Amino acid sequence: MWDNPALLRNTSTVLLTISLGLMLYGAVHYLVHLPSLLPLHTVRLSTEPRQVDALDVLQVVRDEVKGNLFTVDIERLRMEMEKLPWVRRVQIRREFPDSLAVELEEHQVLARWNNDELVNRQGEVFDASVASTRILPGFIGQPGESESVTRQYTEFSGQLARVNLQVAQIAESARHAWQLRLSNGMVLELGSEQMQERLARFVAVYPYSLANMQVKTVDLRYRNGFAVGGSGKQQS
Repeated sequence: MWDNPALLRNTSTVLLTISLGLMLYGAVHYLVHLPSLLPLHTVRLSTEPRQVDALDVLQVVRDEVKGNLFTVDIERLRMEMEKLPWVRRVQIRREFPDSLAVELEEHQVLARWNNDELVNRQGEVFDASVASTRILPGFIGQPGESESVTRQYTEFSGQLARVNLQVAQIAESARHAWQLRLSNGMVLELGSEQMQERLARFVAVYPYSLANMQVKTVDLRYRNGFAVGGSGKQQS
């Protein structure tokens, strides 16, 4: 190699290029990590939170925002914010020269889950406090089945809306049998198959017969009809 001038020149050029690159990287790394370079002055929420406590958000910002615009760990900040009650998802972006923009997506509560937790409109279970005066439907189901219960609730509610009835509680048993408790106190047993068809049969006859009766339970698990419990004429 030593008697090959061309190879020596090429090797020297490569080594020099690598050395200059490492020096440039070191200089940039040093400058980027200087606290005085592009310090963060603002963390801005894109919308005012409705359920999330703004003071909780402020505390997370105080605990987690360290460094400057380049070095702040926005992934850690996002994860800590998503631990707050009512926070479903967080997106954070850097805004030159000195700001972070935070977009909070809050849970849209749909119902109570097994009396202890809440479920959102996407069927996700979360833990948060809700005003006791707010009446929410109750979802009863097995662990991991909240999305299935939410889908059925939406379908059943759409069918019952045709006769001005609402679901107060929906329950799925361990054997996947469905039960509905309506806002008027009536309980519907739908079983584990052909639930929509069975409920459609109930909706078709309700205005002409059951609406004028004091009915406690309606068992729709029959092939061609249903059984009524606690029936009697309503008192006028």
